[in-house]
Amino acid sequence: MTDDHDITDLDDEFFALAAEYALGLLAPAEARAFEDAMATDPDLRDAYAIWASNFTGLTDDIAPVDPPRSLKPAIDAALFGAAPSVRPGLLARLGLLPAALTGIALAAIVLVVFAPRQADFRPDLTAQIVALDQSLVLMAGFDRDTGLLRIDRQAGAALAGRSEELWIIGAGAAPVSLGVLATAGQTEVVVPAALFAAFDGGTLAITDEPLGGSPTGDPTGAVLAAGPVTSL
Repeated sequence: MTDDHDITDLDDEFFALAAEYALGLLAPAEARAFEDAMATDPDLRDAYAIWASNFTGLTDDIAPVDPPRSLKPAIDAALFGAAPSVRPGLLARLGLLPAALTGIALAAIVLVVFAPRQADFRPDLTAQIVALDQSLVLMAGFDRDTGLLRIDRQAGAALAGRSEELWIIGAGAAPVSLGVLATAGQTEVVVPAALFAAFDGGTLAITDEPLGGSPTGDPTGAVLAAGPVTSL
């Protein structure tokens, strides 16, 4: 350090340390020690100010984006172990489905047994995803050994210029997107291991979304069909 407050004479190690502090990379004890040093060293304070200004400037050209509503519950769950809050709107719309689905099952609408088309696909969980008016019927099979989710379309199609988005809703959890369905035939999804638990006692639902899927990360359109995930 120098009496004339020339930051160019600051030790390279401390200048780099100021950068790490500005980025939040220091361990708690190291950060506290750095803050104590800044309290008595104006050169160190200036180094931190330079790095903080430079790093902040990197975001000047980035347009602000509103985070999806599901982000905070997910962060809370990761930090505190709290169960993510359930979106009442979607689950309220799904609340009418269980009795209707039971009636559909008893009427033996489309029942599909998944005969493995590939030797490594042996689903142990399944779901019949059906619309209330039976205009949309899909059968899903999930193989937890491989993480492969296969959805076979039996009836119905997406509206012109719209997409059908598939969601997994774990017990007491917010909906998580599994992607947009193919407009015809079969859709295959490789499910991240972190979502496997959501399939136990969970629900698969399909919503009507803008072309390409929900722009918010949450369901935005009408619930087209839903069905509980059950063991084979």
